Amino acid sequence: MPHFPKPAAGSWTENYPELGTAPVDYTDSIDPAFFEAERDAIFKKTWLNVGRVNRLPRTGSYFTKELPSAGPGMSVIVVKTKDGSIKAFHNICRHRGNKLVWNDYPHEETSGTCRQFTCKYHAWRYSLDGDLTFIQQEDEFFDVDKGQFGLVPVRCEVWEGFIFINLDQHAKPLTDYLGPLAKGIEGYPFGEMTECYSYRAEVGSNWKLFIDAFAEFYHAPVLHQGQYTKEEAAKIMKYGFEALYYELASPHGMISTWGGQAPPVDMSMVKPMDQVLRSGLFGPWDKPEVIANLDQLPPGVNPKKVKQWGIDSWHFYPNFMLLIWEPGWFLTYHYWPTAVDKHIFECTLYFVPPRNARERLAHELAAVTFKEYALQDSNTLEATQTMIGTKVVKDFPLCDQEILLRHLHKVTGDYVKEYANNGASR
Repeated sequence: MPHFPKPAAGSWTENYPELGTAPVDYTDSIDPAFFEAERDAIFKKTWLNVGRVNRLPRTGSYFTKELPSAGPGMSVIVVKTKDGSIKAFHNICRHRGNKLVWNDYPHEETSGTCRQFTCKYHAWRYSLDGDLTFIQQEDEFFDVDKGQFGLVPVRCEVWEGFIFINLDQHAKPLTDYLGPLAKGIEGYPFGEMTECYSYRAEVGSNWKLFIDAFAEFYHAPVLHQGQYTKEEAAKIMKYGFEALYYELASPHGMISTWGGQAPPVDMSMVKPMDQVLRSGLFGPWDKPEVIANLDQLPPGVNPKKVKQWGIDSWHFYPNFMLLIWEPGWFLTYHYWPTAVDKHIFECTLYFVPPRNARERLAHELAAVTFKEYALQDSNTLEATQTMIGTKVVKDFPLCDQEILLRHLHKVTGDYVKEYANNGASR
């Protein structure tokens, strides 16, 4: 197993002295009052990714997004307007407050294409730009000015094809918020990877606990030992596992590691189906042309330029994770809290569209295999939530490889404190 040295200081964590090295208090994952504070201080104030532009292929394409993380009933409409721009609005009719866009069940998300939005209750109509254009029996109202009753806008900006919204109209621009970690991966061919496979589940844990599970690879040789040969597992257990690189650009962070390359070195571990389809856990074995013909990856991808590199994972605070895999595909994770001990988890895998049936099946095999892999990571979460909820233990020691976990809980606490001291009074 390759060995990759730590920074000159001897510790990733100690390169960021503001984090400290003491055990971390996990009360932030079990306290209902803290959860309510997170809604106001974080999910109503930060940029939230709600998908990619390929969900809006033409004029009038739209989708709704439920945002329980920002409060019960919070919902937005995201739409592609006539001039090609993407806009977002609160999903509420200005007449009597009915939910404007929904199908059979008002609490479920929906999508489609339309020329205008029409309220199901009294047929008020709104243009794709949110302007009120029609009032049923308008002469029954008293000096109503349609120009004053358009849909309530939501900040909406796009970075590299990723659509973000912010409920705070005074928030700084998206690119400023995403900072240097995002800048370093601009130019990756995200837009070429439009073949999507998505999973969604309600998880019985605090949202931060699932991010914790994906923000370190310290668990890999134990929890995922079935993915290794006996010889590999023995070496890893003997010498330990360490990722290639960690970087924080608060409130965000990233981790780069080996282990995500394809095809596997040891074919004895590969199922016959994987061999036939040339695919598996780490994705299709054959790089798509858009990657194979790329002169070089953006500087932020595999930042240490290590030959054994396999995966880069970025955590864009608060609840969006982006993973780029060496074989030439990417995936996203989203964690939408619904209660202090529950959240909605979403995973979407993106591939370059297949050119033939084998490539299509290779994508499907990778998606199904990865789902099982993710279930291993989520398997411990409800047990963790239950046990920390007993409050028998409050503080937990984190190792050097768990630097992103330490950072996540510190940043969350800082946001809540800052809001309590300043933001709540505005």
